[in-house]
Amino acid sequence: MGKSPKRRFITGFDGLRTLGVIGVIMYHLNPNVFSGGYLGVPIFFLISGYLITDHFFNTVDYGGSFSLSNFYVKRVKRLYPGMLFVLLASGAYIVMFLKGLLYHLDQIFVTNVLNVYNWWQIFNGQSYFERFANNESPFTHLWTLSIEGQFYIVWPILLILFAKYGIKKSRIFGFAMIVSIASAIWMAILYKPGVDPSRIYYGTDTRLFSILLGCGLALIWPAEKLKAGLRRNDKLKLNLVGLLSFALMLLMIFTIKDSDPFLYRGGMFIFSVTTCIFIAVVAHPDSFWNGILSNKVFHYIGTRSYGLYLYQFPVMIFFESKFKNVADHPILYPVIEVVLIVLITEFSFRFVEQPLAHAKWSDVKNFFHRSSGVQRILALVIAIICLTGSYGVVKAVSAPKPNVNHSQLADKITKNEKTNKLKKQKAIENLKKSKSQKNATGKMSAADYARYKKAAKAHPINTEFEKYGLSQIDLQRLKDVPLTAVGDSVMADGSDNFMKLFDDKKVIIDAAVSRQMDASVDLLQNYKDQGVLAPNVMVGLGTNGPFNLQQVGQIMNLVGPQRHVYWINVHVPTRPWEKTVNGVLSQATKKYKNLTVIDWNTYSAGHTDWFYDDNVHPNPDGSMYYTSFVAKEILKSLDKK
Repeated sequence: MGKSPKRRFITGFDGLRTLGVIGVIMYHLNPNVFSGGYLGVPIFFLISGYLITDHFFNTVDYGGSFSLSNFYVKRVKRLYPGMLFVLLASGAYIVMFLKGLLYHLDQIFVTNVLNVYNWWQIFNGQSYFERFANNESPFTHLWTLSIEGQFYIVWPILLILFAKYGIKKSRIFGFAMIVSIASAIWMAILYKPGVDPSRIYYGTDTRLFSILLGCGLALIWPAEKLKAGLRRNDKLKLNLVGLLSFALMLLMIFTIKDSDPFLYRGGMFIFSVTTCIFIAVVAHPDSFWNGILSNKVFHYIGTRSYGLYLYQFPVMIFFESKFKNVADHPILYPVIEVVLIVLITEFSFRFVEQPLAHAKWSDVKNFFHRSSGVQRILALVIAIICLTGSYGVVKAVSAPKPNVNHSQLADKITKNEKTNKLKKQKAIENLKKSKSQKNATGKMSAADYARYKKAAKAHPINTEFEKYGLSQIDLQRLKDVPLTAVGDSVMADGSDNFMKLFDDKKVIIDAAVSRQMDASVDLLQNYKDQGVLAPNVMVGLGTNGPFNLQQVGQIMNLVGPQRHVYWINVHVPTRPWEKTVNGVLSQATKKYKNLTVIDWNTYSAGHTDWFYDDNVHPNPDGSMYYTSFVAKEILKSLDKK
């Protein structure tokens, strides 16, 4: 017997879930593989919206009664076993091996259970894009569960009210589309270039459009009412639409980075619409795409996609906390992590999620009479894990803030950003007034040397930097070097020292947490348009994700051949893209004569005492080495001109 229409589209959706979860996992392992792997989340949202709405009207339209209580019970049994186990199992690991992560575990647990974790993340400043500076968490990704939970609570109630008052499907569809478009517009309005987009990434209000597009599709394209037997030409058109929409989905997944302004200004909405069209094709019984996506491998992965999504972050965070030299094993370590994710997911699926999803009270009563010895041992192991995790949740209530070093780093970056914001504005005003400063290069003449030597004896400055390799003449000279700098959190950490070394009246240091390449291009263009882009441009990017030679070319072309670019390479051994970033920069120096790579990676190698616990951001002493080394390298380059 062939598959029923309902069975056909559900197994096809397993294939879509597979694509989504693979993209998300690969993105978290290495953004260089699936630059837009985070776009897997809208796929989950769209499918949820479609299935719930289709199920409701498939029940009501045929004279049935939709039971809200039964719906909630099924959702709880389907979603909560896995969610609770990942929270408690992670809590057990934290209690035993990473006590520093106990802080806020109680709040994380409660807000996940109550389906408001995404808003807790927003109000607590937990970034999705910056896994440093006290933001590292094995639960960051669980924000999606809260949005879906909120949807499962509210949408069925609205549908019952719509049905009770005889609201036509066309009007419900219009309502869903209006709210969906409003949500996408709201995302675009809230997005600010160069600012961490986590608020709009987590927000229910800014992510609602994907779910509602799925709801709208179910209203006009109900799976149970789609009939097979299309004419050959119509079937060809259907599958061609599927091909085009699928191709556009893949194009966006592989090309749009999480820092691309287009993503938040309509890109994610366009991806959702495109995916919605593809879902419509997959749902039709005459679509060959359903057959492609419902193969045994995709079906297997799709049925476990929930668990794969749940366990990815805990495995990655816990693994990388033990093996910090990820950059030295960019293939082996990710493979090990994927194997661990799959094994733990399978264990959870077989022995936690499925048994509890189908359990009855009679099963619990008869467990010790009918279960085998192996089953009892597994139950005991799971019980111990859950009890240990529960202890961790209780213990977290009085747990102190973890990683004082990280808190110190976060506080320092915040303080630097506030201080530099005012200084940056004053520098821009000064540079607009002073044309002579724009033409200065910082190159030293014999007269300059004599002047600096005299000043060094009469009025020494920044003497604390002398023990880090900068002479007093160097320190005097740096005050005459005009500079525009853009960078990420590593530069933000050292920006206070840069402001001491250079003249803050003619130097712009624009650095922020989780910044990536695309945002910096916009910033440099803005400074160029204002006429304040200095002859010397310093760039410190690559900590948060990889880039390619073409993207480097964007900055080089924007800056132009008359200015010199000093690019600080990265020391980020905990991320697989360290060698990728540094390799691209090395390659770029052969193409651009006005590019100098400042090799911070080699200079800092072996000096773990220079860094905070994350082994990425320099601590106070390391920051002195970092900024002094960068300043020395800039002066060396100026001498060669």
